Amino acid sequence: MADTKRKHRVLVVEDEDNIALALDFLMTREGYDHSRVANGAEALPRIRDLHPDLVLLDVMLPGASGYEICQGVRLDPDLADVKILMMTARGSAIEKRKGLAIGADGFITKPFELKELREEVRRLLDTGA
Repeated sequence: MADTKRKHRVLVVEDEDNIALALDFLMTREGYDHSRVANGAEALPRIRDLHPDLVLLDVMLPGASGYEICQGVRLDPDLADVKILMMTARGSAIEKRKGLAIGADGFITKPFELKELREEVRRLLDTGA
């Protein structure tokens, strides 16, 4: 009999290896099926291919910004159910408003506490909020 509770799929879009390693550790510990893209230009095709439940999306990326990627996801009706949690080192209110205005489901400022990130990821995945 098939397991009806499949693992949540998370795509990490982050170019900084040390942050990506911390995210990888957290996603593994939480039991999520996850992978990573380090370049903004590769993110949207990968999101379309994987159709993850959640994208952890850095704002500052080589190739394309997190805002451009977020907008691309939101303009694609096939990806309407994909949650986006944006991450930025520039955690100003303006940045946050911009991210939420273009369709991000959440916004977290780097450096973040893993506990804070875990709670935000769970909120987005478990409630479907």
